[in-house]
Amino acid sequence: MIIKSAKQEKTYREAGRISSDILGELGHNVKVGVTPLEIEALANDLCREYDVKPSFKTVEDYNYATCISVNDCILHGIPNDIPFKEGDLVKIDFGIIYKGLFTDHCWTWGVGNVSNEDRKLMKAGREAVENGCSVAVTSNHTGDISNQFRSTAKKYGYTTLSDFAGHGIGKSLHGEPDIYSFGDPGTGERLKDGMVICIECQVTKHDAIYIADNGWNVMSSYGEKGSMYEYLGIVRDHQFIKLTDSF
Repeated sequence: MIIKSAKQEKTYREAGRISSDILGELGHNVKVGVTPLEIEALANDLCREYDVKPSFKTVEDYNYATCISVNDCILHGIPNDIPFKEGDLVKIDFGIIYKGLFTDHCWTWGVGNVSNEDRKLMKAGREAVENGCSVAVTSNHTGDISNQFRSTAKKYGYTTLSDFAGHGIGKSLHGEPDIYSFGDPGTGERLKDGMVICIECQVTKHDAIYIADNGWNVMSSYGEKGSMYEYLGIVRDHQFIKLTDSF
């Protein structure tokens, strides 16, 4: 989607604020003994309170407002009834539909006392995505963003998952362009002023995954933890305008 008016941008900023308020509240409730299904129930309650709809429920055969991925489940985790425990890494991916506009963003929370290695993993994941945001400006290319993801992860001794990508967003949850987690500067689609995109990647030790029997959970083949961060925002001439918050 390309933002075409100040009114449209204002509406998208409102969508991002509401979505951020909800995701922030979900993260605040990630504690020892709480289950992903309890976080999922809270997400649905908050959507009703804000009079918005969960965007993920528009995905075929997906019936949840959130994806909640714990430890070696890297992304697309279906909420379950297993309580969070000390040291878990919890990724909550979430979005809403507000006045016909879709949001999608993700953050990683540590439960209680997180190990130094896991703190490094979280730092690497956040920095990779924020470095990607720093080059998401008009006339750059998707490859400029992609290159920042993997090069940042490598600096910390990690890599990014090759099978998943950031994406355009707007009046549907996914659209062009695809923004891969690896690539060369100056390659891919040229970024346009006003383009609304989701900048995301998953950072872990090895780029090797399998899909669990439920058909959704993306699992590390080596049982390794992963972090995931994602911002929704607008491409502009001199900076990427984030519409969703950090936490």
